[in-house]
Amino acid sequence: MSEVFDKFIDYLTVERNASPYTIRNYKADLLGFFAFLGNQNIDALDDVNKNTLRDYLYHLMEQGFARTSIARKLSAVRSLYRYLQREEMISNSPAATISSPKLDRRLPEFLGQQEAVALVEAPVPATPTGLRDRSVLELLYASGLRVSELASLNINQVDLEGREIRVWGKGSKERVVLMGEPAAKALVNYISQGRPQLLQSARTQAVFLNQKGGRLTVRSIQSMVHEYAVNTGIDKRVHPHMVRHTFATHLLNGGADLRVVQELLGHASLSSTQIYTHVSKSQAKKVYLAAHPLARESNFEQDVKNGTK
Repeated sequence: MSEVFDKFIDYLTVERNASPYTIRNYKADLLGFFAFLGNQNIDALDDVNKNTLRDYLYHLMEQGFARTSIARKLSAVRSLYRYLQREEMISNSPAATISSPKLDRRLPEFLGQQEAVALVEAPVPATPTGLRDRSVLELLYASGLRVSELASLNINQVDLEGREIRVWGKGSKERVVLMGEPAAKALVNYISQGRPQLLQSARTQAVFLNQKGGRLTVRSIQSMVHEYAVNTGIDKRVHPHMVRHTFATHLLNGGADLRVVQELLGHASLSSTQIYTHVSKSQAKKVYLAAHPLARESNFEQDVKNGTK
């Protein structure tokens, strides 16, 4: 099984051009699956049947894995067996008719407009790192970039005059994201003043650098966003993906077309973007209930108690 595993990972890397993050998840999920098979004394993938997979899902539930994690692990197994069929190592996939656990679709959290402004204005642009941090936060909120996309940005992808950035997102799909004047100004200040000081004698095309002149990592950006949110007093666990949620939600609340937002986010399916319309409707309901005098629940309950209803 180890030989098949190595070939499958090579297939994902070379032919599917999967990201390092995706490869890491596939490796972890499939190694866990192989460990389960070993405990069941199954040493060949063609000996796996539907009952084996049902036992595997039950095992994951007993281990306390969330439904989303179980669905992802089953997806990895399905992908492996599709590869085995393609390579004609097996004739039928035991995973083809196994249903994934039903997922509860949670509405994404997002920042209010005042919170978003407070976050992006939190860094003090008096140092190279302050200029960098301000441009990172401005760009996350202005463009809706994924944190991995922002960390991998190179200078030649940025068009400051046109306020556009060429991005290669999931599946190496290219798209153009936009930025407003504040984000463009912050980026100009960082590239012209902060980046040269961080770069020193290093040679790299990376836009965002650490203090040693190397590319800023995804983990560093995540820590930065969280730290500034805490220092600003935002009572939420803020991360870069929440800023992306905020970007999409604020656009739709402002009247943007759903398909335009889909394009800017780089979603392959419109259904992935539609969740933000639910967020907008949820927010609208809260505003309505709080603002309309005849819609307030507390007033109605009070009237009932007073016998006026």
